Amino acid sequence: MDSRTPEVAEFLLLIEQEMRTQGLWSDKVPTEHDLSSQEPFSVDRLDFELWVQWIFLPKMKVIVEQGLPLPNVSGIRHMADQVFAQRRGNWKPLLKHFEGFDLLISPSA
Repeated sequence: MDSRTPEVAEFLLLIEQEMRTQGLWSDKVPTEHDLSSQEPFSVDRLDFELWVQWIFLPKMKVIVEQGLPLPNVSGIRHMADQVFAQRRGNWKPLLKHFEGFDLLISPSA
């Protein structure tokens, strides 16, 4: 197991918790069509927070639970900056968690 795995798992929990706190968590499951996008962050079919909830977090949880190799790079903070810059709210805690994840995954980030 990668020595970063426990810390990655913690960031995933923090991201989910903050999304719930901010009201960004949805009980409505996107359609298979929406989930099958080939575009980065599924920008053509999903709002960013839905992509995080229904694609990013589940895939990362599988990686953590099965002890699979961690990704070599992450740019989720940059994408989150672009998305949340256009919205009102206190996104700093969520952005901080995305940044922590990026720094952990991408040593040169």
